[in-house]
Amino acid sequence: MAVVNKIIHSSVVDGPGNRVAIFIQGCNYKCVYCHNPETIAKCIGCGLCIEHCPAGALRLESGTVQWNEMLCCECDTCVHVCPHLSSPRTKNYTARQIMEEIRGDIPFIRGITTSGGECSLQRDFIVELFKLAKEQGLTTLADSNGSYDYTQDEELLQVCDGLMLDIKAFDPDVHIKLTGKDNKMVLKNAVFLAKHEKLEEIRTVIVPEYLPNEDTVDRITKLLRPYLKRRDIRYKLIAYRPFGVRAPYREELRSPDPSEMQYYKEIALRNGFHDIVII
Repeated sequence: MAVVNKIIHSSVVDGPGNRVAIFIQGCNYKCVYCHNPETIAKCIGCGLCIEHCPAGALRLESGTVQWNEMLCCECDTCVHVCPHLSSPRTKNYTARQIMEEIRGDIPFIRGITTSGGECSLQRDFIVELFKLAKEQGLTTLADSNGSYDYTQDEELLQVCDGLMLDIKAFDPDVHIKLTGKDNKMVLKNAVFLAKHEKLEEIRTVIVPEYLPNEDTVDRITKLLRPYLKRRDIRYKLIAYRPFGVRAPYREELRSPDPSEMQYYKEIALRNGFHDIVII
């Protein structure tokens, strides 16, 4: 059983082809630029959101906030007023219930992608879900912050076709400043997954002035360059945008312009990467 924030039944940005993306609630990072901060924590049932809901779609029952999807107008008021970086608009699913939910999508998709939050926090759920997806001929990908030790989980890697890792910063002190955690495991996973042809994609959010973007792009592409002959690795350079970011960072951080993004792409190209996407 996993707490699921949302299911996108048709996504072309969560891996190759048309895919179903399952966003799992809960994350062990608190990134200052997080675009979905309402996925960080699980609802504690404080009830603050109920009085602010304009549609009357929320109620407190036995200490748990219940969400009426039919009444919800999707105004996001509940997630904006939540002081705990959570959302009451979640559902509990077993892996089999997810497969039943997406049954009608299967003829039209290439595979499924688990995201979050941080999907590795629900490791057992992911393994079961991926096994069921494989039975339907679907490919399986996981979008992860890399904090989980994938090097020790052969069972998961057997049913996972690839990982999409966030490389938020190469310098450990910068990574701690940004997320609250160091990145030793992230870099260890990146090399291990690349070596074993399981690294589908890496991602870096570009935030001018606040982060040493040039250092991160240069060092991670040099680190992974030796493994590009085994399997091409997509590098997705993501321009920071303020949408969804919580205060005060929303006002303090600047979005890069296209010329800046092109500059970082040129660094990756120079270091041997070919499949580079700017978004």
